[in-house]
Amino acid sequence: MAKAPRVGEVKTRLAPPLSAEEAAALGAAFIQDIAGNILAAAEAVAIDGFVAYSPPGSEAAFAGLLPEAIRLLPPRGIGLGASLLHAADDLLAAGYRAACLVNADSPTLPTAFLVEAAQALQKPGDRVVLGPAEDGGYYLIGMKSPHRPLFEGIAWSTERVFDQTLDRAAELALETVILPRWYDVDDVESLDRLRREILGAGIPGAYGAPHTAEFLQRLTAEPGAARTLPR
Repeated sequence: MAKAPRVGEVKTRLAPPLSAEEAAALGAAFIQDIAGNILAAAEAVAIDGFVAYSPPGSEAAFAGLLPEAIRLLPPRGIGLGASLLHAADDLLAAGYRAACLVNADSPTLPTAFLVEAAQALQKPGDRVVLGPAEDGGYYLIGMKSPHRPLFEGIAWSTERVFDQTLDRAAELALETVILPRWYDVDDVESLDRLRREILGAGIPGAYGAPHTAEFLQRLTAEPGAARTLPR
């Protein structure tokens, strides 16, 4: 699930300290790395990769960012809940037995989490897979059927998203598989955490995120980098 990395429209909570151009470049690096992570997971389990993008008509913004194996999934609505439901519905209608929706804010998400999600959805029986984010949301939701209540009445962009989604799954009597917790990069504090981890010792098992790492290395090497990115 990704917004087109256009200047002034993505990672706006990071500008400042980043410029609008730097924030867009960081968003593009995230998309490249998440696509690479999906392909890495596809080496272990049967996965096809798509970018469910927004807004409508922004296809050109992804030119040169994605490997050929990653395809674009056009939007057909607005709003996060509707976009999630439509993406899952479209993939399942295309013949896939399950769909996992992953955010575009976690470039170092361990590949093993994606593999675990896919493997859980390969087992018989209906279920939902959730990857809880440290801010109270989720970085991944996987399902075998497009259960509309999972996306309705949710207080999006709040710390209640994960808990509310768990409640909806319980109301539907769905088995729930919960993945390990991970974090989103959507503010200055989490950006600094990402920089320290990706350019430092790292986290065991985390995806290397080479495009993001290259961007952060270049950024911290530039004059005035202390202003641009916390150290």
